[in-house]
Amino acid sequence: MISLVVTPEVSLADENVRVRVCGLQPQQLITLRAWVKDEKGHVFSSVAFYISDTDGVVDLDHTPAVGGNYKGIYPMGLFWALKPVNPYLRLIKRDVMGSPFYINLEVYLYLILSSPPENPPEVSKVLERWYVAPGVKRIQIREGRVRGALFLPPGDGPFPGVIDMFGGIGGLLEFRSSLLASRGFASLALAYFAYEDLPNFLGHVDLTYFEEAAELLLKNPKVSGDGVGVVAICKGAEIALAMATYLPQVKATVCINGTNAINGNSMSYGDVSLCGIPYHIERVTVTDIGVMSLSDTLADTRDPAHQDCILPLEKARGSILFIVGEEDQNYDSLKFAKEALARARKHGKNNVHLKSFPRAGHLLEPPGSPFCPVSQSPFFPLPLMWGGELLAHCSAQEISWREMQDFFRKNLNSSMQSKL
Repeated sequence: MISLVVTPEVSLADENVRVRVCGLQPQQLITLRAWVKDEKGHVFSSVAFYISDTDGVVDLDHTPAVGGNYKGIYPMGLFWALKPVNPYLRLIKRDVMGSPFYINLEVYLYLILSSPPENPPEVSKVLERWYVAPGVKRIQIREGRVRGALFLPPGDGPFPGVIDMFGGIGGLLEFRSSLLASRGFASLALAYFAYEDLPNFLGHVDLTYFEEAAELLLKNPKVSGDGVGVVAICKGAEIALAMATYLPQVKATVCINGTNAINGNSMSYGDVSLCGIPYHIERVTVTDIGVMSLSDTLADTRDPAHQDCILPLEKARGSILFIVGEEDQNYDSLKFAKEALARARKHGKNNVHLKSFPRAGHLLEPPGSPFCPVSQSPFFPLPLMWGGELLAHCSAQEISWREMQDFFRKNLNSSMQSKL
């Protein structure tokens, strides 16, 4: 009798699972298919082809995929390779508290070359992939100007505090914060435009808004220490680097695929005022399939005319970690990070670090998140190209997620109570 064994069947979204198919004929060809519906009903699916061993077993920890969406031994490959049936959609968990993603795993005794399959699977399982651990609390934040959601781990704490921001899509994304809280951090998912009564579009960046958020986080009795961490991607990473540079409350900063200067928007903090380097939108590239690449639209930061826009990160109180996908098609993130690192070294600041990943793209997210090379943005008429290659990108997500947490644990100097 054929059986599909998955352990665990209920897990956090950043946790690996083990998938085994038993009871097959020796050297039998099968298809493993995964699919999930997002909260809007859009379907994402993946397939991989396997040949059982002499005992009639396919074990994704040891058995290589011989075809499908990937090849080789990748235990989480089916999760990594989930892609939308309707092109250019991104799988994002919005309601992190209310429900998990239900991942359907199916076994077929023949090759699946079309989706959905015409016949029912031989055997199947439904897995729960949660973005919040039991006991994590979510607190809606509407205090002063600050808008967001604070996630607190179970227990009395105190816990290291982290501000979590995303980039140019605006709004409030909570899935990284809820996972950070599940791993022992007090995490504030911070909105800064296109949310509630905040501006619909990002204009002038006033760092006092972000300082207010840092103070709000620090005054929470469950937050430890005298400083906070910041993690952000894209435009948010640019703001995070400015926070690290100018805000005394910031002790540790992770910039994921960002820049080393203020671009587009002006920024101010007290007596400090920086004009953003203008975007060169005329340099946008449109592919034959109607997808935009923005990587050439940022000006050369080595131009003497733009030196006043470069962030003097040598003034930062704390440590900074740049995480970079070397095939980022949104920014030339590796170049910007190398320039930032060189500037730090020139000024004798040695706690700035760079971790770069070959063949990884822009959207480096927590592990288990499927690879998204292209997706639609609410602020652009065409889909945006993010870049990267499936296996290298998703491997980078696993490594960078661990390194980010280690970086915060080391630099925020707190006793951790990590619970699942």
